[in-house]
Amino acid sequence: MEQVHLAGDEDDELYSGYNDYNPLFDTENLQQDEGFQNAVKTSHGRRPPMTATRQFGIQRGQMGTAAGARLKTGLVSSMGRPVTGMAAADGSVARPMTAVKAAGYSSTGRGQSFDPMNQASKGPAPPLESRSEDTPEEKIKSLEKQVNGLIEASCLAHSRGELSLALEKAKEAGRKERVLVRQREQVSNGDQVNLDLTYSVLFNLANQYEANEMFQEALNAYQVIVKNKMFSHAGRLRVNVGNIYFKQRNFPKAVKYYRMALDQVPTTHKEMRNKIMKNIGIVFVKMGQYSDAITSFEHIMSEKPDYETAFNLELCYYATGDRDKMKKTFQQLLSVDLNLDEEDKYLPHPDDKHANLVLEVIKKDPLRVREKEMKEGMERFVMAAAKLIAPSIEQSFSAGYDWCVDCVKQSAYTDLANDLEINKAIMYLKQKEFAQAVEVLKAFEKKDSKCASVAATNLSFIYFLQAEYQLAEKYAEVAMAADRYNTAALVNKGNCLFVQNDLEKSREFYQEALRTEATCTEALYNLGLVNKKLGHLEASLDCFLKLHAILRNNAEVLFQIATIYDMLEDTPQATEWFTQLISIVPTDPAILSRLGELFDNEGDKSQAYQYHYESFRYFPSNIEIIEWLGAYFIDSQFVEKAIHYFERAAVIQPNQVKWQLMIASCHRRSGNYQHALETYKRIHKKFPDNIECLKFLVRLCSDLGLKDAQEFATKLKKAEKAKELREQRANSGTRRSGSGRAGSGRGGSGGNARGIRNGSAESERTDSPNVAVGGEFLEVDGGDSGHGSRQSSARSGSARRSGRARASLPDTNGPYEAEEQSVDASYVDPLGPTTERPKTAARRRDQVEDEFGDEELGDDLLPE
Repeated sequence: MEQVHLAGDEDDELYSGYNDYNPLFDTENLQQDEGFQNAVKTSHGRRPPMTATRQFGIQRGQMGTAAGARLKTGLVSSMGRPVTGMAAADGSVARPMTAVKAAGYSSTGRGQSFDPMNQASKGPAPPLESRSEDTPEEKIKSLEKQVNGLIEASCLAHSRGELSLALEKAKEAGRKERVLVRQREQVSNGDQVNLDLTYSVLFNLANQYEANEMFQEALNAYQVIVKNKMFSHAGRLRVNVGNIYFKQRNFPKAVKYYRMALDQVPTTHKEMRNKIMKNIGIVFVKMGQYSDAITSFEHIMSEKPDYETAFNLELCYYATGDRDKMKKTFQQLLSVDLNLDEEDKYLPHPDDKHANLVLEVIKKDPLRVREKEMKEGMERFVMAAAKLIAPSIEQSFSAGYDWCVDCVKQSAYTDLANDLEINKAIMYLKQKEFAQAVEVLKAFEKKDSKCASVAATNLSFIYFLQAEYQLAEKYAEVAMAADRYNTAALVNKGNCLFVQNDLEKSREFYQEALRTEATCTEALYNLGLVNKKLGHLEASLDCFLKLHAILRNNAEVLFQIATIYDMLEDTPQATEWFTQLISIVPTDPAILSRLGELFDNEGDKSQAYQYHYESFRYFPSNIEIIEWLGAYFIDSQFVEKAIHYFERAAVIQPNQVKWQLMIASCHRRSGNYQHALETYKRIHKKFPDNIECLKFLVRLCSDLGLKDAQEFATKLKKAEKAKELREQRANSGTRRSGSGRAGSGRGGSGGNARGIRNGSAESERTDSPNVAVGGEFLEVDGGDSGHGSRQSSARSGSARRSGRARASLPDTNGPYEAEEQSVDASYVDPLGPTTERPKTAARRRDQVEDEFGDEELGDDLLPE
């Protein structure tokens, strides 16, 4: 009892103070607790050992209790309450704290570790045993993963458009799947074959075969699946087999497999059955069996109508000519419910910012895009059906359009009524009934702005085609007033100013149209034409190059680009673009001749001949091409080949004597004098007053020793005298003096090479009515030098002036030509000089020329 301390009467409650806060449990200031931080940094993660006195926060020689000063003797527990079995007053050790000691905790913390499960003596736990992958089960699972990975890779490659890679992956998956099946059979697990995996492999392989258009292999793969009764619902794949036969245009087999698939689909799957019935109806339409197709489409319309089926049914009734059914089906088409929400939900809310944010998000989401596609498809089918049946359901197409417009106005698509009215006006235009079209379009002037703008745009275009530019400009302004952002109206306004030669203002309207719609091809093309006409070739080229990026392989755009490069004297670029144009329009003779001119200017005669000949082959009536080809063969010393082209020119222009003279000259230069003489005689018979023909007749007859020489000489003198008298009368009585020899030097009608046109760009023609290229006529002066240097220099000078001069006929004197006294009145041989003859014949011909050239005509040759 001496060791028991009893509370005095003056002490408070014995168990008071248990709720007092102990600073040892203050976890909020652990970062500032130096002892705790040192314990964290030690290797064992423990705090440095503390004495019992410091641990409980009391001074030496003073005992602490849970109640502070209330208890003066004994130890306190960690919670501040008295410990059971308190130490006696004499300092003997009390028994341990069982609740803490049993957990393996020691207040000293020296040489001991926390090991409540007493596992320190057992050592570390052994590592986990790895599974062996050599077991058959593991191999089978690994193969299954590989097969699934290959199927997935095949599908991803197909989605990217890499069809060959997708097929390879599908084939590899099939090979591995067969290996997997054999391994299962080897381990006697054949009953555990993964049928779903086999089905996936075969189905994916068939799909990839079909995507690569390997239809027979795809059919074989589908047949393997369909004939295997272990695959449930495999019969539905006959639809895919029918699709393949449809692509192969084997329509009877397609119908057969569609019907077999229809038998496999239960009646509860109505949507699937309707899709198969739609396929059957389309096949019947392809086969021309419209009655069977009508049966299929009517069944779908009775089950679940849609606008595509209604339009197909309309086509079938149109093919059979059933007017009443066409009207009824058109009304059914208008009554199809698309199940779309109201458009009002997409309107902005002025006061609700949150709702506006939601609208911005859903404005372009996939559901909204799908709704727009459905609505646009419905409107497109309604318009197409109306245009199809309008001329057939009534006596005239206008009455049919009126009936369709009335039906549309009574339906949910009242906005399409105005479009049908405009289509009605366009039908009038196609039938060239302009008055009715104008009347229909003028009715839109008092309607809403959009319809008024469209109608005014069409009116402006009609008046522009009729060359009534004032009215065209007026309605273009009306269209712009109704809708300033109407690019077609801006282009029409610019066109009206263009034809009035107000190029600057027209360019402003084209530029405004481009600012409104950057892809307006009409405005961009016309802007290029305006810049070209104003001489801004670089700006024009920039416009056409932009247009070429939008409209690839457009012949008109390529022609303009090539022409501008030619105007900029960039011949290599012009040649390249003309070559591209030829690849698109290989039968255009004007482009072929233009390309031939470019090669001719560069001195490449072989290429020039090739393109000129191609142009002649497609358009053999072009006089300029015929002339170039004839001159080419004369320059090449193939005179006989030139005769063919001059004969064709003579057929085209029979009243032009120069072609006849060229034919005769070709015969003469080839040495066929007899044939040349006959040709000259025919020319003289048809053109008796032609002086050049008479000159050659006199010389040929004299050279050949014929008696007709004197007769032709007399006629020559008379013709020259008559020509001189005509010239005197033309000169208002001014009389010219001159000898008969001087008069004989005056040229005849069309035999002079000076009057031959070397090239003309005005004859160029293109497929586009918008393209027109101006040009000028070139002339080459005649001379008396050889056919080599003088002629080529004249042509090259002309080429430098024009950039595209044609080859000209030789323009030098011939061996049978008289002396010249005046260039304008002298005769020039159309074919130029002949080649050197053998010396045995050359001497006599030179003598004849000299004697004839120096000899005065006697009085006996004068007319009596």
